[in-house]
Amino acid sequence: MPQTALLFQMLGLLMAIGAIAGVLAGLLGVGGGIVLVAAFYYAFQTLGYDSPQLMQICLATSLATIIVTSTRSVLSHAKSGVVDWEVLKSWAPGITIGALLGVLAASQLRSQTLLGIFAVLGIAIGLYMGFGRKDWRLGQSMPTGLARAVFSPVMGFLSVLMGIGGGSFGVPLMTLYGAPIHRAVATAAGFGVLIALPSVIAFLFVTVDPAMRPPFTYGAVNAIGFLVVIAMTLITTPFGVRLAHAMNPAPLRRIFAVFLIAVALNMLRKALEW
Repeated sequence: MPQTALLFQMLGLLMAIGAIAGVLAGLLGVGGGIVLVAAFYYAFQTLGYDSPQLMQICLATSLATIIVTSTRSVLSHAKSGVVDWEVLKSWAPGITIGALLGVLAASQLRSQTLLGIFAVLGIAIGLYMGFGRKDWRLGQSMPTGLARAVFSPVMGFLSVLMGIGGGSFGVPLMTLYGAPIHRAVATAAGFGVLIALPSVIAFLFVTVDPAMRPPFTYGAVNAIGFLVVIAMTLITTPFGVRLAHAMNPAPLRRIFAVFLIAVALNMLRKALEW
């Protein structure tokens, strides 16, 4: 296949992925990483870049987009004064350490193993999105001391192994500990920056076989995927926001939860080679 034709196919797939991710982010408030990792995997595999390191590329590229989207989100929320800066500052060291450990683990694991991890955690997130209740509580304030020392690196570690920001784990955690949803969403955007920035820098130093990686991949980060998805999400996220104001997003979240579980189950099937 001519290189130019391959690049155009790649560009078209990535534009579609970015457009859909932007609409879903605006409509449902879901983190882009949940959608992007699976979409990148299927797109790059379809283009012929299936390899033992494919999931590393998908995770790293997804996290690169999260640097931009989470920074934009947290700065926007900061203007409304709903970001809990004390929680961000106190959780930052543990999250950063966990994120770097996540890159170290991901760089040593094969795609099949990372697929399985993504699938299991994706099913758990989908179940929480679909069936979690707003009145569930584990406490009245965010954990401190030993509990924070455990939870913060675990959040960073698992988020990197899924290629996601702070929303999928941070929002449920904060609401379970009594934080209002708006404060949880705003602060979790800050978690996303803490997770994505150090992990992407580390992923740039991960060695990937040049013969098995998509064009313009540096370390494990695909620059085309990053740039195209960012551009498309900036265009389509406002459209998703308008849709959210025009309809009730609650049943749509349940539909998306079912979709996410189905995608995760298919990825688990691939991981188990069924």
